[in-house]
Amino acid sequence: MDSITQMALGATIQGALLGRWQGRKALLYGALLGTLPDLDVVIDYGDAVAWMTHHRGFSHSLAVLTGVALLLAWLVRRLHPGAGYSASRLTLTLWLVLITHPLLDAFTSYGTQLFWPLTPPPIAWSTLFIIDPLYTLPLLVAVGSGLIGGLKDRTTHLPAVALALACLYMAFSVAGKWMAEQRVEQALAVERIQPQAVFVAPTPFNVLLWRVIIVEGNDYHEALVGWFDRDPPRLERIPRGGELASVLRDSPQHQRLMWFTHGILRYDQIGDRLIVTDLRLGMTGFHPFRFTMAEREGDQWKLVEWVERLPARRGDLAHLRQLLARIWDERKPLPLAQWAQELAKP
Repeated sequence: MDSITQMALGATIQGALLGRWQGRKALLYGALLGTLPDLDVVIDYGDAVAWMTHHRGFSHSLAVLTGVALLLAWLVRRLHPGAGYSASRLTLTLWLVLITHPLLDAFTSYGTQLFWPLTPPPIAWSTLFIIDPLYTLPLLVAVGSGLIGGLKDRTTHLPAVALALACLYMAFSVAGKWMAEQRVEQALAVERIQPQAVFVAPTPFNVLLWRVIIVEGNDYHEALVGWFDRDPPRLERIPRGGELASVLRDSPQHQRLMWFTHGILRYDQIGDRLIVTDLRLGMTGFHPFRFTMAEREGDQWKLVEWVERLPARRGDLAHLRQLLARIWDERKPLPLAQWAQELAKP
């Protein structure tokens, strides 16, 4: 999730558990500790593919963060032996603040390596968009109230209520994904499509409308499924350029992308360049992770040794208004195939 949400979550947890003793400092400590796992962004992993696929790696490992929590708890008790709270309460607080960061990240579509140094494919439950105001708002209210009114020597239930609301919202997002999966399974059976992979994720900034990607050979289908829809999902077939993947069979970057994304990739030849797009993130036609991975020289393709990330196209307010209208009314379909054509443009 975004840094503001992670800071708000960490602050709310520490405020709920230690605010009575630490006061407003609990909010500050929790906010700082809640962003600690993302400090790996300053590490130079190499090219753009390496950076993308190593981010949310060791620093998001549940094992590593458990060790960090134990070490920090020991240091705090050494420095402040007379604190009014117990060592077990302190350890539990620090542990929760740290591990909820990667767990929350795992609910997004990016991919989080919770079990590093083991190397299963990254966890991406994809039930929350990377920025979701309705998830973040209760946490910000709790933090703001604590900063204004204080927490020390008081018993306040607002942080606990905010955390409960955030958990209920996450549960609703899980139910939304399940709903979308069930409806798409029915549509696939009717269309007699046997997919190689199915990926379901919320559309930007909400959990009411879901985007579904169905990979089938060299093409893929996209569909939108909403809570208020009555008709079956409409599947739109879009060229994926899967035949171009053979060009990258010897590319270690492509192999790592396949592992990281579960193969939810699109390939476009634009001029003399082979562009690979991670379809999971963003919205149809507007995806933040696109890479030039091969260049054509005469009749031969040459792999790019140092892969760079291309500038990302972003939607505008007109696209957002269309998206919001589609949430409530399925009679206002989005031009998914038209938006997807943007990826083939220079």
